[in-house]
Amino acid sequence: MSENKRVDQPTGTETVGHEWDGIEELDTPMPRWWLWTLYATIIWGIGYVILYPAIPMLNSASEGLLGWTSRGEYEQAVSARETELEPIRQALVSTDIRKLHGSPELMQQAVEGGRSAFKVHCVQCHGSGAAGSAGYPNLNDDDWLWGGDLEAIEYTLIHGIRNPDHDETRFSQMPAFGRDGILQATEIQDLVSHVRLLAGREKQSAAATRGAALFEANCAVCHASDGTGDRTQGAPNLTDAISLYGLDRASLTDTISNSRYGVMPRWGQRLDAATIRMLAAYVHSLGGGEKLPALEKVADTLSEGDGDEQS
Repeated sequence: MSENKRVDQPTGTETVGHEWDGIEELDTPMPRWWLWTLYATIIWGIGYVILYPAIPMLNSASEGLLGWTSRGEYEQAVSARETELEPIRQALVSTDIRKLHGSPELMQQAVEGGRSAFKVHCVQCHGSGAAGSAGYPNLNDDDWLWGGDLEAIEYTLIHGIRNPDHDETRFSQMPAFGRDGILQATEIQDLVSHVRLLAGREKQSAAATRGAALFEANCAVCHASDGTGDRTQGAPNLTDAISLYGLDRASLTDTISNSRYGVMPRWGQRLDAATIRMLAAYVHSLGGGEKLPALEKVADTLSEGDGDEQS
């Protein structure tokens, strides 16, 4: 092949030595700038392999002389952010949650922090918009089982609902009237008619009248005679047309017959106090948050008055 090489007269460039159908290829040298770029990238690649993690191994990779990792960089960024937020977190923890609304800026910071925490810990059950689903409460409305003021929400977050290993958990238990043989199937249907009447889903009927007597004998102790419920027991209000499991006859029959036993984790053992307070502030801000109970507000006023007199 080298014997066939010759210099192309018009261009002064040597050919590669082969010919096809009268066509020859010129052995044009690479541009010098291109070669230097190639050499530079080779040198850069060798340096990168030496300085940074690059060579895959069985369970890890080479560490590199600089000891840099993307995980380490991420942890540094998180640590820097945590340091930046620490004064806010300390202020949140040290502020009486009942007086958090008195600090609008701190309250807003708590809401924004809670918004982020909610996306990580709560959307799996309550949904990204906190609207819930069957068995998972809608946090946007003003219907609360245990109370919707900041203090009540925080308590629920800390201690959870129906955690049998925790004495301070929120706990209520409705009898399974059908499964346990407390009521007959026909009586349960009468009771369903009365509950639907309370919720405005049915008109008065003979079945609802019979169900009213059954309700007074079996349900009023928790839900009250008028069906408005009792938050101290976690008994829902049956008159507001809002139901966690549905107000259609099939759903109510299932609820009365077999009871319900929804569980919420107690976040007090998983999250720090500041994060829980942020979550409480965010949930309270969604639209259904309530003010402090009237008695607590009176007590706070009297307490502040006593302080003024002492000073």
